[in-house]
Amino acid sequence: MTTFADKAIAYYHSLTAPTTLPPGIGVMNPYEQPSVRPIVEQFYAKFYADNRPRVFVLGINPGRFGAGVTGISFTTPQNLRRYCGIDNELRDTPELSSRFVYQVVEAFGGAAEFYGRFFLTSLFPLALTKARPGGGVVNYNFYDDKQTTAALWPAITETVQTQLTFGADRRVAVCLGRKNETYLKRLNEQQGFFDRIVTLDHPRYILQYKSKALPDYLEQYISTLHDCLESA
Repeated sequence: MTTFADKAIAYYHSLTAPTTLPPGIGVMNPYEQPSVRPIVEQFYAKFYADNRPRVFVLGINPGRFGAGVTGISFTTPQNLRRYCGIDNELRDTPELSSRFVYQVVEAFGGAAEFYGRFFLTSLFPLALTKARPGGGVVNYNFYDDKQTTAALWPAITETVQTQLTFGADRRVAVCLGRKNETYLKRLNEQQGFFDRIVTLDHPRYILQYKSKALPDYLEQYISTLHDCLESA
């Protein structure tokens, strides 16, 4: 019997970067890296080797220091080791979102409990970057300019549509980010993917701008996640 893990692994291993992006917008595809492919296989085999439907928790698109490196949503190499028990030789990276997400994971009961009920993903599955005039790149969101949004919209639609086949509880989805909500709701109106959408402030926003209220946000996240499970 094909499991959630089998479907997810096959999907991520098949991802290719789009070729229609505006000038200066780049894509990071960690799934092409030989060091990442076994990490993806271990992660999904450990936490998703069943056919239990998960509630989807959807971010924007990966950051270049989180899933852009590990291939696992909102997960840095060090958090992959510390919280998921998956050893790796990848260089530790700074990622605010991952710090908060794994506080949520721990407060929920740990990685096995969390991933046994939820699937953490993004509307677009690959990290986006934008070239800086002085050199180097910065993180970029698919909605940061209309041309990029339009270019990626078919891929975003396909991403969510395909991932639903892994094993989704479509009665509710959790959206991470208030601006992200605009696009997820637009997508949902077009496609009817979920019965309803619940929105939380994005982890990066919380740690960057609201860190003093972190305990309140953590409580809000846990309460919302439990409410979603009860109502799903």
